[in-house]
Amino acid sequence: MQCHRLAHRIEELQPEASPQDVARLCLLLTNEYADLSELIEKNSLHRAWKETGLRLQLATDQHAAMTQELEELASSDPKSFTQEQIWVLIRAIKVQSQILQMYVGHPLLDV
Repeated sequence: MQCHRLAHRIEELQPEASPQDVARLCLLLTNEYADLSELIEKNSLHRAWKETGLRLQLATDQHAAMTQELEELASSDPKSFTQEQIWVLIRAIKVQSQILQMYVGHPLLDV
């Protein structure tokens, strides 16, 4: 299956999806499945689409929470960071790494 066919099938599953959402899901699915022929069967595609959508939503939610924490952290003096504030920075790096890994399709170095 080629990407344009996958996009068409995603549009059938989610007709209200924006072109950006369809493209995003195509990218994530092609990164997850080396052999897109696994997605030819409607049930397989539906399962993969739901799993990928859930992982994307989880990553989005984590990113939103980290962004809020980082905004609060940005308003404080870096010279007086506590251990908890340092851990916020480390968690933010991990969340960013996970999101990037989803989009590039291969594991990154463990941070």
